[in-house]
Amino acid sequence: MKIIGIIGGSGLDDPDILQDAHDLEMDTPYGPLASPLKVGTIAGRQVILVARHGRQHTVSPTQVNNRAHLWALREQGCECILATTAVGSLREEIQRGHLVILDQFIDFTRLRSLTFHEEFKPHAPAHTPMADPFSVSLRKILAQACSATEAPHHLRGTVITIEGPRFSTRAESHMFRAWGADVINMSTAPECILANELGIPYAAVAMSTDYDCWKTGEETVTWEEVFRTFKENVDKVTRVLLHAVQAC
Repeated sequence: MKIIGIIGGSGLDDPDILQDAHDLEMDTPYGPLASPLKVGTIAGRQVILVARHGRQHTVSPTQVNNRAHLWALREQGCECILATTAVGSLREEIQRGHLVILDQFIDFTRLRSLTFHEEFKPHAPAHTPMADPFSVSLRKILAQACSATEAPHHLRGTVITIEGPRFSTRAESHMFRAWGADVINMSTAPECILANELGIPYAAVAMSTDYDCWKTGEETVTWEEVFRTFKENVDKVTRVLLHAVQAC
């Protein structure tokens, strides 16, 4: 039976979606996880859930131990990973509450550990291709799940991942739009890079919660706004995940 990993963040990490769930403590060569893995089932499929920021959202984005999380999922036999993330919209058409099936990223982080290959074996450099970093087959599954659950969604989108935990300046927000980014967050790029290094298919569904600070006539982003929009729309993402897991 295929084992499916789910990485959830910003409240999109509800362990109650799992049946017969139990905690699994793990040590990794890269240090501790933000919280124990939650192991259980969804519709008979074995699922392992990672709370990206810890179950109480106590881990700041820069401090998320992505290498430990990805290594742990691989060690437990996960054959694919579905991730969820809250994002700010950099496009008029990506409205609050819309979902985006990400297909590209721009990594604008500066302080993260971004590789398992800190040194190479003799005459064997490890340079991982990253032209199309998100799994095409998993993206199709997520898109079908959005359609099946009638969740408003966009079939593709480029996410720019910033360091955080601060939000963007207005100048940065306009720059990111000019670069071609469609949404912005603080988490996806490092996870996706590491999943590709491990050879684990990875896809992410993003929930738009705000318009960052580029859009005139709109309040600039605050954590309170992000959390409010998330609470109003989290059921969409949960339904999409439940449907997608059954199709993996």
